[in-house]
Amino acid sequence: MKSLVLAEKPSVARDIARVLHCQQKQNGALEGDKYVVTWALGHLVTLADPEEYDRKYEKWEMSTLPMLPDTQKLVVIRQTQKQYQAVKNQLFRNDIRDVIIATDAGREGELVARWILEKAGCRKPVRRLWISSVTDKAIREGFSSLKDGKEYENLYRAAEARAQADWLVGMNGTRALTCKYNAQLSCGRVQTPTLAIVSKREEEIRSFVPQEYYGVAVEAGNVRFTWKDKKSGSTRTFSKENALKVQEAVKNGSLEITSVNRRKKTVPSPGLYDLTTLQREANQRYGFSPKETLNIMQRLYENHKVLTYPRTDSRYITKDVVPTIKERLRACAVGPYRPLCGPLLTKPIHADGRFVNDEKVSDHHAIIPTEQFVQLDHMTNEERKIYDMVVRRFLAVLYPSSEYEEVSMEGRCGGEIFTAKGQILKTPGWRAVYSEGLPTDEEEDEETLEEWQENPSKPLPELRQGMRLPVASSQIKTGKTNPPGHFTEATLLAAMENPVRYMESKDKKAAQTLNETGGLGTVATRADIMEKLFQSFLLEKKGNEIYLTAKAKQLLNLAPEDLRKPELTAAWEMKLSDIAKGKLSKQKFLSDIRDYTKEIVEEIRLGEGTYRHENITNKLCPRCGKRLLAVNGKNSRMLVCQDRECGYRETIARTTNARCPKCHKKMEMIVKGQEEIFVCACGYKEKLSAFQARREKEGAGVRRNDVQKYLQQQKKEAEAPLNNAFAQALSGIHLEDK
Repeated sequence: MKSLVLAEKPSVARDIARVLHCQQKQNGALEGDKYVVTWALGHLVTLADPEEYDRKYEKWEMSTLPMLPDTQKLVVIRQTQKQYQAVKNQLFRNDIRDVIIATDAGREGELVARWILEKAGCRKPVRRLWISSVTDKAIREGFSSLKDGKEYENLYRAAEARAQADWLVGMNGTRALTCKYNAQLSCGRVQTPTLAIVSKREEEIRSFVPQEYYGVAVEAGNVRFTWKDKKSGSTRTFSKENALKVQEAVKNGSLEITSVNRRKKTVPSPGLYDLTTLQREANQRYGFSPKETLNIMQRLYENHKVLTYPRTDSRYITKDVVPTIKERLRACAVGPYRPLCGPLLTKPIHADGRFVNDEKVSDHHAIIPTEQFVQLDHMTNEERKIYDMVVRRFLAVLYPSSEYEEVSMEGRCGGEIFTAKGQILKTPGWRAVYSEGLPTDEEEDEETLEEWQENPSKPLPELRQGMRLPVASSQIKTGKTNPPGHFTEATLLAAMENPVRYMESKDKKAAQTLNETGGLGTVATRADIMEKLFQSFLLEKKGNEIYLTAKAKQLLNLAPEDLRKPELTAAWEMKLSDIAKGKLSKQKFLSDIRDYTKEIVEEIRLGEGTYRHENITNKLCPRCGKRLLAVNGKNSRMLVCQDRECGYRETIARTTNARCPKCHKKMEMIVKGQEEIFVCACGYKEKLSAFQARREKEGAGVRRNDVQKYLQQQKKEAEAPLNNAFAQALSGIHLEDK
């Protein structure tokens, strides 16, 4: 008798099969003496669409809502039906004794496998492989300590409850809004509060009234001192008269040093990466979208096997990982990391609570290198960048804290207080790992005047208390308070992770729930949610900044109030966590969701709002003759039909990777009939033929893979085929990687 191993993806299945010596190829499987390894392609089974329950749901009508099937059916996804049948055939082989679930070790991975077993009607015993990396060593160790599948049944119930609840609320809310207002409007417990967060930020920016402020700096003893208010301690004043008075008081005077303090300070290294932190910093450093970062991480995890499981919300490792650290260091001690790993390999590893804490790890520990030997030349440029971030952060926590001496001085002149600060680096510690410095925090404090002060990292001259220094010069600096910045993909991720400040209520319990559940969505879903909002034309990008579209603004006015609040998803996640722990029944949770679904449908039905297309054009749809809407995709401008049932869309311009020869920014390609033109924001224009001739003259050839990838992305964004002239125009473009 044999065990059937069910992996989530073919690449992981091949790795497991190699370790288990399963070399004989079957239909959708690999077989050995003791094991048969098969695989899904992500989800093979999903919840049925409404029309599967009753034909009346084929037509979207308010009268058929709410849709509340007694039992929610599972259906095989049509595109992957062949692989599902292959898995099912393996499940019911007479020589298969039990099933080993080897899908991703998390809530969604559990759902992938269990739904396949449920749909197939397989009742054979289940065991669970639970590993955080897919190296040969991790696979061997995982198979030596397989878990009983019953230990993960509550996790499965939580995963299924989440999927079914999202179906009930999302399907009914979306249909109700769409039918009520005859527009393609969608809502959900995560995407709608995310839009509300962006809306609140835009309202803060609109209502912000800038104030002019002033500060005074004096030069004395080759040191720049900054004025400090005696009462508030602030380095700025909103009274110009006050600033002028201070400047007059120090004119031709001398500054007496009243105190000189020296303090030794230590700065511990930043924590290890979880997925959200990595996505945010990758967006800040390299402009990668959260989805791009996750996809790169998946390749480094599945294909290269050099990093651990990416979909984690923990920034700590467990104690049992500590003995493997040196092996991981030896594996990544290549290229630029060799001199950094050397000192760590010759000394004992000092593991402390800064990065080792079993209680702060739930399903998976932080993202760290594996024990797999690294071949940097096998990675793409993007993969190298993400790998570099993870490795350097891993090395940094193993290095000692950075130590420096801070010198702070205070002086008096003309009855006013002035201060100066400086630093002297004593021991670089973990900072030696970073040659280019760390990314700055995305939410900087606008209230500081640090740029007025002497560079804090620059050492101050030796001055003693009681010294009097003649004032060489004084200067009034002015500035205006700034509104909060528009969200970028990095800062929106941070807001989704910590949405408490955007709550309308001041409910402390709800705020605590949000903190405990990790905010809106999960580390595994936030990138997809953000992409969906761009693809639904609810969010748009202008440069790196994110804005609500007119459609989104209207949607927020029309959607049920509860769906706009972060508190709702927090309450859901807490209950789902209770289901996973066996503290709450799935049936009770779904019963409450069904009641809530009835409430939101009724609220939408009785709504008195109206929806107006603000982006309508004079161009007519070639399919139905109705006017087209002008919309901005994430990286393109499109025309889409206003009739949701027609669904026609056409890309008229798209941001390319082709760089402007003047300002080197990415150019946009505009398609007009048979003529394609590159246009840059700086005003530069160039026909496609001229562009191709210039690139050929510069010696740049066409890279087929980049072009194909570019075209595939374009097809994915459009539900309907795009105009052929645009696709043909792109076929001759060399996409520069800069």
